[in-house]
Amino acid sequence: MENTNLQDYSHKRFNILTGEWVLVSPHRAKRPWQGQNEEISTEKRPSYDESCYLCPTNTRINGEVNPDYKDVFIFTNDFAALQKDSPTFSVNDGLLRAESERGICKVICFSPDHSKSLAEMEVADIKKVVHAWQKEYTILGENEMINYVQIFENKGAVMGCSNPHPHGQIWSQSTLPNEVEKKDIQQRNYFKEKNSNLLEDYLNQEIEAKERVIFENDDFIVLTPFWAVWPFEVMIAPKKQQKNILALTDSGAKNYAEAISVITKAYDKLFNTSFPYSSGIHQAPTNGKNNDHWHWHMSFYPPLLRSATVKKFMVGYEMFGTPQRDITAEIAAKRLRDLL
Repeated sequence: MENTNLQDYSHKRFNILTGEWVLVSPHRAKRPWQGQNEEISTEKRPSYDESCYLCPTNTRINGEVNPDYKDVFIFTNDFAALQKDSPTFSVNDGLLRAESERGICKVICFSPDHSKSLAEMEVADIKKVVHAWQKEYTILGENEMINYVQIFENKGAVMGCSNPHPHGQIWSQSTLPNEVEKKDIQQRNYFKEKNSNLLEDYLNQEIEAKERVIFENDDFIVLTPFWAVWPFEVMIAPKKQQKNILALTDSGAKNYAEAISVITKAYDKLFNTSFPYSSGIHQAPTNGKNNDHWHWHMSFYPPLLRSATVKKFMVGYEMFGTPQRDITAEIAAKRLRDLL
């Protein structure tokens, strides 16, 4: 679907997974920048930092001592946002509504090496992280009070990451988060209407078009979604429908790890910096319902816009109107693809 108007003129693009629109303004990519420039960290981190709460054998703030772990280490978050022992309650006072929410939050250290990010880890080691995600999805999902498991990573200080040690988080809770609920509704409605899977049908169209595809292997595709909001946003998804990561075979886990490795390495090459982002996996709820309409996927939302020092801000119109981007998804995909 080549359409030169999409590269030259302002337009809206529809996000099939959320039912929302994004404003695209390709002509604005040429505007001069006199706004804030972020500082580039040139710090070379050691393999072990005695002051790091996440390094092996170190003592965390609550007094617990980390084991001398050799690959992946998982523990319950010392400052969890969700409490598993929160009492059940609700508030219904006119237009004032509130409901209790319970959950379990965990931290997952990807590697004992303080200096490495996913981009610097071997595929075999990233595969261990994938297996750990699968294990935690199973354990948490089997808990009667848990109906959704959110796996995510915040990388880089600009994304609010408070500790540079390579790690992510897993928040599990009793209800569906807002973004997940939107995707649940959109995928279910499409499945009911078409008797087909929304994301798999979309991926087949992208594979045929090739405009936004960055990388693919036997099981996975890496692309910039047609409706991407962030400048260099990327999605990783299995080519064939799988409702959650438990469907991954051992070879599938390896190919997934390869996809993560490829895109994170490309990110670091883009602006010659350790590329910041927030990434997360959206997959079927663990609510015991028939979730065959789901097709799991992983999204990367990086904030950098033009260089390692120029960040995309979600302010003004984005806050009060609609998300907006300048560089088109097609140009972003090509720039990343050319780095492979």
